[in-house]
Amino acid sequence: MTTLSPGKQRGLQAVADTRGIIAALAIDQRAALRTLFARAMGMAAADVPREHLSQFKEAVSSILTPHASAILLDPEYGLPAAAKRATNAGLLLAYEQTGYNGKVSGRLPRLLDQWSVQRLAEAGANAVKLLLYYSSRSPVEVNEFKYAFVEKVGAECATSDVPFFLELVSYAENMDEKSIEFGRIKHEVVAAGMSEFSKARYRVDVLKVGMPVNLSFVEGSPSSDGAILHSREQARQYFLRAAARASIPFIYLSEGVSNESFRFGLELAAEAGVGFSGVLCGRATWKDGVEIFVKQGFHALQDWLGREGVRNIENVNECLNSAKPWFEPSRAASSGKAS
Repeated sequence: MTTLSPGKQRGLQAVADTRGIIAALAIDQRAALRTLFARAMGMAAADVPREHLSQFKEAVSSILTPHASAILLDPEYGLPAAAKRATNAGLLLAYEQTGYNGKVSGRLPRLLDQWSVQRLAEAGANAVKLLLYYSSRSPVEVNEFKYAFVEKVGAECATSDVPFFLELVSYAENMDEKSIEFGRIKHEVVAAGMSEFSKARYRVDVLKVGMPVNLSFVEGSPSSDGAILHSREQARQYFLRAAARASIPFIYLSEGVSNESFRFGLELAAEAGVGFSGVLCGRATWKDGVEIFVKQGFHALQDWLGREGVRNIENVNECLNSAKPWFEPSRAASSGKAS
């Protein structure tokens, strides 16, 4: 990888542990968190009080960041939580608006109003994160819009000398991402995204990606519903092939799966010898705490996080022994089976 500027190096050091592994906690969810609250409260998502989101994020930050290298938050509801994080934990802030406009095709990205990379840095961000829905199978004009969009954010991060984390959410038009239909092509879409956005023109420093297989369809998966698309060995090969397409550091996101399933995926990556540099793990750590908060209150949430939340994040941390530091020059696995 190219030589990083001093500011970007400092930012990456701030969000990684002493080994150079990014063992980060993600709770920048906004629409998804509202949906979880809405289900637990039996109300429309729009009616969930914003104070519930902020208070929940504060509890997660204060109790779980002593066990994380960093926390990813949003500037809309998460700044009070940022102030509650442990002194050892770095801060990433999200730059995108939550979700996408379903009336416009292509799941086009939008930035937060009244924010810029400079303002996020002034709010304490050690790094900036942009979420992008990406499909290599989208129409050319859709992807050209997205390529230019990412280039602009990359240039803005370079100007402010702040690390740029690009989160790729893989999808295909007119397919349910949880379907077996998409499961058959997910590895292609993930690998294509890792290849495209590793290019120097985007100035991305770390890719945040989903695993190249739907874990529910892998032999032996704890989340299997009986339909199997991939043997364990086939899944490992897809991990290797996707990793070989990246020439910059990459980390895995949990994509809303259970803690047990996410650990299963990390075990597959470790078995394959994939050179991933850590995780940004969200709902697999704290999701079940939402109902505790709604039904039993804030103190019960704190107690749950202190027990189950800590256990969840430590379970993930134990799977990072095979991860590679973000500053290692070679990202591809050494196995040679990635062709």
